[in-house]
Amino acid sequence: MRNPRPLRMIPDRVFGQAFGRAMAVMLSGLALTLAGCGSAYQSTSIREGIVDGTKVRVIALTPETTLAANRQPYDPRALPEAFRATAGTHGSMARGLPAPAHLPEQRQGLPATRLPPAIQPGPYQIGVGDVVLLATKAPANSVAELSGLLAAQNNRQGYTVQDDGAIAIPDVGRVRIAGLTLEEAEAAVFQRLVERQMDPSFSLEVAEFNARKVPIGGAVANPGVAPVTLTPLTLDTALAAVGGIAAPDRDTAVIRIYRGGELYEIPVTAFLRTQSYQKLRLVDGDTVFVDSDYDLSRAEAYFSEQLALQGARGAAIASLGQEIDIRRAELEEQRQNFNARLELGAEKRDYVYLSGEVGKQGRWPLPFDQSATLADALFDQGGIAAKTGNPKQVYVLRGSPDPREFGALTAWHLDAGAAAGLMLATRFELRPNDVIFIAQQPVTKWDRVISQLTPSLITIPLDNLTSN
Repeated sequence: MRNPRPLRMIPDRVFGQAFGRAMAVMLSGLALTLAGCGSAYQSTSIREGIVDGTKVRVIALTPETTLAANRQPYDPRALPEAFRATAGTHGSMARGLPAPAHLPEQRQGLPATRLPPAIQPGPYQIGVGDVVLLATKAPANSVAELSGLLAAQNNRQGYTVQDDGAIAIPDVGRVRIAGLTLEEAEAAVFQRLVERQMDPSFSLEVAEFNARKVPIGGAVANPGVAPVTLTPLTLDTALAAVGGIAAPDRDTAVIRIYRGGELYEIPVTAFLRTQSYQKLRLVDGDTVFVDSDYDLSRAEAYFSEQLALQGARGAAIASLGQEIDIRRAELEEQRQNFNARLELGAEKRDYVYLSGEVGKQGRWPLPFDQSATLADALFDQGGIAAKTGNPKQVYVLRGSPDPREFGALTAWHLDAGAAAGLMLATRFELRPNDVIFIAQQPVTKWDRVISQLTPSLITIPLDNLTSN
C-alpha cells in the first residue's frame, strides 16, 4: 500500500502575502464589476456645468454673495386672517398664535380693530373738583366807571365745586352747579343774585377741569390722566397729553379702551395710519391702556385699579373680570383651532428640504411672517452629521425665480469648516423649495463601498485563495 503524500506546510509569511494579493485582486475585480452594473454605492455630488440637462452654477458664499442671495424677493407666508378672528360675538380679538417648538421665533398676529361705538356726550357738565372763575363788578368808583372790564378783572374769584356739587359765594350763599352745563350754571348764579337783590352782572367760566378725565397707562411716556374739557377729547390728544406711545415694538403693541364694561382694541400700527382712529372721541369714564404684552393680565390690573379709584362697586369690577375672561377664552379657542389645522396639514406652508449628511433628512417648514436662515434649518434638524458629513461641502440648491430659466440651478456653496462660514450660515436667508445638501466625507464614501463589497467575500472558499 502506497504511503500517503505528506502535507505541505506553508509558512505564515508566504500565506499572508498570498492572501493580501488575492484580496486586492478580488476587491478590484468586484469593485469594477459592481460599478459596471450599477451596484456600487453612488454618492450625490455637486459640480458646475450642464448636468442631465440642467445648468448648474456653483457660487461660493461670501459676505457679498450672501447679500446678493438675500435680495431675491420673498414675502413670508402670513398667518391666515380667518384664524386671527375669534369665534365669539365680540368681533375679531385674537392675539398671537403659538408656534410649535420647532418653528423659529414665529411672529404673532395682532388683534383685529374693535372700536367703541360713536358717542356724542353733548356740552361739558361741571363736576365735583372743577374750579370755576366768577367775575363781578367792583364797587362804583371813577376807575371802575372808566372800564367795566378792568373792574370785573379786579373781582375775579375762583371757586372749587365741593362734594355736594355747590360753590360758596360770599354774601350770596351756596349755589349748586354740579351736573350743569356752563350756561345752566350761569342761569343758577344769576337767579341767586336776583334773589339776594344784588347786581346780576357777572361772568362765569371753568378755570380748571378736574372732574372729568380719562386715565391712560401702560406703554406711554408719562402715565397719567387727560382732562375732558369744553373741547372734545380725542384719542391722539389724550396720548399726546401723556407723552405719546413708548412701546418698544409698535408692530405688536395695541391700544385697549375699557368703556362701560366692554373692552375695545386698536393695534398701534392701525392707529398711526388711520386718521379716524386718531380722532376717536373719548368720554369721562373711559380708561386707556397701551399694551405691549400678549397677555391681558397687565391691562386687567390697570383697569381694575382705575375702577377702584373711581369708587366703582364690586359689580363693575366683576364685569371687567368677565369681559377679560371672554377675551382669554376666545384667544385659547383660536390657538387650538390653528394648532389643529397645522397638525392636520390644512394650512398651506412653505418648506425647505434637507438631504445628504444631515442629522435628520426631510422637509422643514419656514416660519410665518418672517424669514429663516440656513443656520435655523440646519441646526434645528441636528446639524451636520458628525461622523459622515463634510462641513466644507454645504450647499443650498435654488432654482431660478425666472420661469424662462426653468432648467437653471444655483448651488450656493458654504464652507462651514471655519468660524466665518458658520457666521454666514446665520445670515443666509432661505427661500421656499430650497434644498440644503451636505456632501459626505471622502472616507465615508469608501467605507460605504467596502460595506457593499465585503458580504460577497464571505462566500469565497478559502481553498481558492490557497490553491496553486
